[in-house]
Amino acid sequence: MFRIDPAFEATSEPLAELELCQARLQDDARFPWIVLIPRRPGLRELEELSAEDRVRLMDEVLAAGRAVRAIGHELARPVEKLNVGALGNVTPQLHVHVVGRRADDAAWPGPVWGVGEARRYRPAELATALVTARDALG
Repeated sequence: MFRIDPAFEATSEPLAELELCQARLQDDARFPWIVLIPRRPGLRELEELSAEDRVRLMDEVLAAGRAVRAIGHELARPVEKLNVGALGNVTPQLHVHVVGRRADDAAWPGPVWGVGEARRYRPAELATALVTARDALG
């Protein structure tokens, strides 16, 4: 049975149930950031997805990228570059990060992981980010 690792529940907000993935908004207002978690039990690596699910995942990564760009635009921090990564070193459950980056962000040009302290969204920002992302995801 599919279950979300508690680490995701502690650091992100549910956005949408896509065809393959649960999409979640990472609760770090420094970066527009969506995490996609394939709803398949026990997966750790991309290679464990079926060929059909790998294609679906790529479609959902592209949709998440559009949503990340929409969040950045709506919060007056337009995205200049999308970063996409499936690391899993800390949380091994298969997941893909889609992160909007700007040359003036807190971690530029390096990776976002381990840089500074996350800044949780303020309630109004969170509501805006969630509505914007959900609209963009369809």
